[in-house]
Amino acid sequence: LGPLVGAIDQGTSSTRFLVFNAATAELLSHHQVEIKQEFPREGWVEQDPKEILDSVYECVEKTCEKMKELDIDIANIRAVGVTNQRETTVVWDKTTGEPLYNAIVWLDLRTQSTVERLLKRVPGKNKTFSKFKTGLPLSTYFSAVKLRWLLDNVEEIKFAVADGRALFGTIDSWLIWVCICGKDGGIHCTDVTNASRTMLFNIHSLEWDPDLCKFFEIPMDILPNVRSSSEIYGLMSFSPSFCKQESGALTGVPISGCLGDQHAALVGQMCFQDGQAKNTYGTGCFLLCNTGQKTVFSEHGLITTIAYKMGKDKPAFYALEGSVAIAGAVVRWLRDNLGIAQTSLEVEKLAEEVGTSYGCYFVPAFSGLYAPYWEPSARGIICGLTQFTNKNHIAFAALEAVCFQTREILDAMNKDCGIPLSQLQVDGGMTNNKILMQLQADILCIPVVKPSMPETTALGAAMAAGAAEGVDVWSLNPADLTAVTCERFEPQINPEESEYRYARWKKAVMKSMGWETSDGPSNGKPK
Repeated sequence: LGPLVGAIDQGTSSTRFLVFNAATAELLSHHQVEIKQEFPREGWVEQDPKEILDSVYECVEKTCEKMKELDIDIANIRAVGVTNQRETTVVWDKTTGEPLYNAIVWLDLRTQSTVERLLKRVPGKNKTFSKFKTGLPLSTYFSAVKLRWLLDNVEEIKFAVADGRALFGTIDSWLIWVCICGKDGGIHCTDVTNASRTMLFNIHSLEWDPDLCKFFEIPMDILPNVRSSSEIYGLMSFSPSFCKQESGALTGVPISGCLGDQHAALVGQMCFQDGQAKNTYGTGCFLLCNTGQKTVFSEHGLITTIAYKMGKDKPAFYALEGSVAIAGAVVRWLRDNLGIAQTSLEVEKLAEEVGTSYGCYFVPAFSGLYAPYWEPSARGIICGLTQFTNKNHIAFAALEAVCFQTREILDAMNKDCGIPLSQLQVDGGMTNNKILMQLQADILCIPVVKPSMPETTALGAAMAAGAAEGVDVWSLNPADLTAVTCERFEPQINPEESEYRYARWKKAVMKSMGWETSDGPSNGKPK
């Protein structure tokens, strides 16, 4: 079989461990565990960092067991890459290794009042005041305001910072720290892609920005060291006190790749050329377009981010990103909150039975609106209801919403880049939904192209890990990359109908805005 590479893919709704053949990029084995999201109050979204960790152990263990059953020697795993939900914020105690509070998830809105307070200190209350340093607008989405909230509201964290015991990190940092020795000398690091999502990182100098740290009043000594996306950070070595079961299977294997999940998908889709783009349908929806070694700043509500940096001495590449908060999460909401279906697949079937939303539009602004509006006061609405509307139409409207939101960010991308995309490369869990993919082609009026191996996020992390200096089992030379087989979805409705539906959607979006104010009763300290 030759050398293998593992990837830990820690997403918002599930954790996976996958093993790839470095020579052929074939997926050999994997295991997945769904993880809980906690909603302690309206707009709050948390996860337990220890549950996340346990899910990683479980996925590693189970995948290794499956490989033994397949007679594949796990000693051939030469490296492990990490890819993760971005912006989600963890603070832990480096002496005990214990998290000091739940992880505050990227979707969380509790920081709206923090954002408004900070905006008062900005001339003209300009949300994009740090755009040319960070690429980002001031928003509840990014890590700096979550960290500010934790420092303001959680006594244990205040004490730990004062004592010099606190470490901050996004999920990648938390996992790498624990997987490489933990409290017995853990490596506290992150990569440039994850750092670029904090609002504390200068995307030109590739360093933490002292002025921004001062603005958010964040002590720089709690921040992780920033490394490239592809280098050996350290060797796997679990601290025994942390690990319930013997996760010794991969002890001594280097962790040598680290990318935020959307950046990993860009790599996994082989978008290494300026102008290549991909759209990932996960909990949210993220369209990234590689802009090469130059930063491009959007005039249409997109953000500028680091795409990847494939080695210590390699240059950083940049991307424009359109971020949509709620995509797959709307299907989970129909399943778990409304109970109109037992499984995600059932939601697809409900939609398929009617083939239309019958004039019903669903704007799932559960966490406000991200790109291109950046409107935190928006909330979800379903409009155009009549006595004829039933759960099938609502299911269809939910799938349509994912497609309309993608159309909005694609329109913005086309305006910023000047060259319209002639087709859309897609990946992520929701792309298994054929109704959705056809609907997407119809609404965009361009073909949608899906690789037959949908795990591009994990593949990207494995590629970064395998290509790292000192591992060298995966070549990223364009000539050496294996061509991917794809499924194509061509537009099947006439563009006039598509435009009409899109115009109605835009009308619904306007009605979702300005709903919530932060001085409502739900913005208190934690109970």
